[in-house]
Amino acid sequence: MEAKFDYQNELSGKVALITGGTKGAGKAIAERLKNAGAQVIVTARNAPDNNEHGFIFIPSDLSKPQSSQKVSEEILDKFGRLDILINNMGGSETPGGGFAILNDNHWEESIQTNLLAPVRLDRAFLPQMIANKSGVIIHIASIQGSLPLYDSTLPYAAAKAALINYSKGLSKEVSPKGVRVLTVSPGWIMTESAKRMMERIASSSGSTIEEATESVMSALGGIPYGRPAQPEEVAELVGFLVSPRANYLTGTEYVIDGGTIPTT
Repeated sequence: MEAKFDYQNELSGKVALITGGTKGAGKAIAERLKNAGAQVIVTARNAPDNNEHGFIFIPSDLSKPQSSQKVSEEILDKFGRLDILINNMGGSETPGGGFAILNDNHWEESIQTNLLAPVRLDRAFLPQMIANKSGVIIHIASIQGSLPLYDSTLPYAAAKAALINYSKGLSKEVSPKGVRVLTVSPGWIMTESAKRMMERIASSSGSTIEEATESVMSALGGIPYGRPAQPEEVAELVGFLVSPRANYLTGTEYVIDGGTIPTT
């Protein structure tokens, strides 16, 4: 029998959490899932500037171990379950200068934010997903997991590589129990913060924003598609992966980078 899908409301009745969901790709993912009918919860350190979509917001710094328990308890107390977990939070604040500049604190902060925060949330929500024999977990990694930039983001790249490997291992354990686990690895995304960075580069170098953008793409080894991704393009991939249309997909890493990585 041919499967039939309601593309306009395919996530109706689902409860979804997007970490780092107040800006950038996280916000775009939250909007995409909301438009598909999901009850969307977002968490971040700071409240969204504009919450016109009516997301439930839980303030939290998930790089701190105790925050995961707070978030999971609040969601499970209110809804009794979580159907979709998007581990989107991540980032790097390490200084430039190569490996010799980086100390243990830089490494620890990157690992807490980009690896252990998702691990803790998975651990908090998986028992009820397994009990319900249903759920989807998406780990937002990065092409730096296989294409690291050594100058300033090596701890971030190492943590994302570990996240990709962990995600694959977790999928093998929980997919037979009804929970799908997938990884999405974006390349460069033109978020608002990325736009501000281009403005700073252009101002400091006396170039145009277009020239600044080209210089960053060159540093990445080039983007064959000719531009960075838009947040909505990443969100569209995630929206498909969490939908019933992707029911047979698990344990796989999906790269969305405009062709940046030269080999697979």
